[in-house]
Amino acid sequence: MQPVIFAEELSLSAARGRVYGPLSFTVTDPLSVLCGPAGSGRTSLLLTLAGRMKPDSGTLEVLGLQLPRQARQVQRQTGIAGFRDIDDLEPGVTAGAAVRERLAWLAPWWRFVPRVSHRQMARICGPVFGQLEVPSAGTVIWDLGEAEQFLLRVSLAMLSHPAVLFVDDIEQLQGSSARALVQERLAALAAAGTAVVVGAASLPTLPWSGSGIEPSTVLMEAH
Repeated sequence: MQPVIFAEELSLSAARGRVYGPLSFTVTDPLSVLCGPAGSGRTSLLLTLAGRMKPDSGTLEVLGLQLPRQARQVQRQTGIAGFRDIDDLEPGVTAGAAVRERLAWLAPWWRFVPRVSHRQMARICGPVFGQLEVPSAGTVIWDLGEAEQFLLRVSLAMLSHPAVLFVDDIEQLQGSSARALVQERLAALAAAGTAVVVGAASLPTLPWSGSGIEPSTVLMEAH
């Protein structure tokens, strides 16, 4: 079986010193947790794995593609959600407007993207939300609970049909019920065929229920 991710002696440094690494690990399971506390470079590593950042040294393959040489191909086959200042939602806009903006970004420049209907919202967000009610197109973002907002971000990432979904900072969901719900839905996506890599500051104590699969773990250290 070809690994989802293969990394050997992967590292990145900045002006202030080492960001992460050197790290060597292999991800073969459909669901995995990249566990690293504050200062470990976890977010930068996730963005590197998604082809959005360039490492200084080491060997990295994602879906059999070599990074950074094939970064463009990796970007097309991966999605990201939960990254601060990258995929944040604008609280004052509607859920339908957020989906429409993402659809317009993915569409050819010449194609007009109309308003998103309630039926489209259900079709687009249903696989991510599961049994949870999908927000209507006219629902303003700030009226959504934290689990619904996070799942909407995941839904936007899934619009490009990624083979791998990278999710950062599961602890930003402060409520235990919200976190458990999101973990369950991420596990369900993994069970349905999308490899999911979740970033966490510590090993999750809440169960990844409802999917029949448990995550593997990659550990990082603060430096």
